[in-house]
Amino acid sequence: MPVRGGVLNGLSEYDIRRPLTPTGTNLLGLVKHLIGCELGYFGDTFGRPFEPLPGWLTSEEPNVDFWATADESRSEIIDLYRQVCAHSDATIEASTVDTAGCVEHWLPEHRDVTLHRILVHMLAETNRHIGHADIVRELIDGTAGFMLGNDNLPGADETWWPDYRDRLERVAEDVRDAQTR
Repeated sequence: MPVRGGVLNGLSEYDIRRPLTPTGTNLLGLVKHLIGCELGYFGDTFGRPFEPLPGWLTSEEPNVDFWATADESRSEIIDLYRQVCAHSDATIEASTVDTAGCVEHWLPEHRDVTLHRILVHMLAETNRHIGHADIVRELIDGTAGFMLGNDNLPGADETWWPDYRDRLERVAEDVRDAQTR
């Protein structure tokens, strides 16, 4: 999960809210979105609603879960995310993989689920957004890799990455140019 991996560490309030893709993806918004996912899939799906429910979850505004308002602090969102994860953990601990649930917003033929199905779904959902967070963080300050302090990247000096990127750009240009001939 983005908070546990430290993706927000060392960044300003501005940087964690900056929309860095055409669709507005930003780091704090990704954490906020995962709050909604956890609440829906591990709470409502199994009849275990979280209280108190954040007001933004019932908002009619599109994408309200993908960005933080100026009044929503980093610490407030991180704290809520941790509380929601604890609520999800309690659902998992109180259930078996065969526990039945219902995802109301899915197509009727897919709504009836088991905890196993939701665990797999949330593993994919969370990992997808962690990947987004990794890319957004790299766009902000160049931080890349597995986690802060253990990037799991090739040990290279400061000139290696720009040279590597330039090499990839040249390959892409060569392919583009070959296709236009």
